[in-house]
Amino acid sequence: MAKAFASAGDLSEKKISFTEVGRDLWAFTAEGDPNTGVIIGDDSVMVVDAQATPRLAGQVMEKIRTVTDKPVKYVVLTHYHAVRVLGASAYGASEIIMSQKARSMVVERGQEDWDSEFQRFPRLFQGHESIPGLTWPTLTFDDRMTLYLGKRRVDLSFLGRAHTAGDIVAHVPDENVMFTGDIVEYHSACYCGDGHFNDWAGTLAAVKAYDLAAIAPGRGDALVGSKMVNAALANTADFVRSTYRPVARVAQGGGTLKQAWDACRAECDPKFSDYAIYEHCLPFNVARAYDEALGIDTPRIWTAERDRQMWDALQG
Repeated sequence: MAKAFASAGDLSEKKISFTEVGRDLWAFTAEGDPNTGVIIGDDSVMVVDAQATPRLAGQVMEKIRTVTDKPVKYVVLTHYHAVRVLGASAYGASEIIMSQKARSMVVERGQEDWDSEFQRFPRLFQGHESIPGLTWPTLTFDDRMTLYLGKRRVDLSFLGRAHTAGDIVAHVPDENVMFTGDIVEYHSACYCGDGHFNDWAGTLAAVKAYDLAAIAPGRGDALVGSKMVNAALANTADFVRSTYRPVARVAQGGGTLKQAWDACRAECDPKFSDYAIYEHCLPFNVARAYDEALGIDTPRIWTAERDRQMWDALQG
């Protein structure tokens, strides 16, 4: 490999924030690292996205214990990616929940994703030796599931493909707050390597239709108030669109992956180059956009070997 992935050298610790986004609703954020949501009910707690390792999940638990001593009953995983799910065992939850599609993706590509992400982003796998294995749900659903934490209702929904084919959101109606996973980002690049560019805008529109009071996004700061919510939705849509269109023009015109990379950079660098994990995401985003533009609907499985081959092709 002529040059290491940008993320491989990102070893600096990030500042953690724990922000209340509604009554007894919290967002654990860390300067563009994966976020975790916390929903406190009358009798128990729901965690949304688990972190990459039990050690990192322990940092979330430390924050939870500053605001409640109620037990964590549910861990909801918005999709299958290793950095979101492999820390789930640390919470001691009785139920781990994914969409049925997300579970099928663990079956199909969970180990490959773990191996690939471990190579790409070593800092996020602090304490990786404590991971007990792939994370498997105890409950799944197709389109919608409603759970109650005492009187507090939480609606889990599949609103459409976006970051992956199995993304779900968690909506708390009494505060009109949503935990979106990586469907929505804030001043952080979208990782689109397993995404569906042509569906993403419609899924964002479905989120927007809730007219939310706040969002805990997949990465970046908590979004409180309609102004921040709508700005993040629009910005995420612009990022996805600005990535896909120049790549699609090159791919459909018979150009190379490297030419598509150059076209994407020309469009996206002026707007997004200062975003968290931008350089990390870009090669994977271009490769997936190129495939989708050529009619490959199901994202090809990333492996450590494929990562290196793709990156070498972009260095010419």
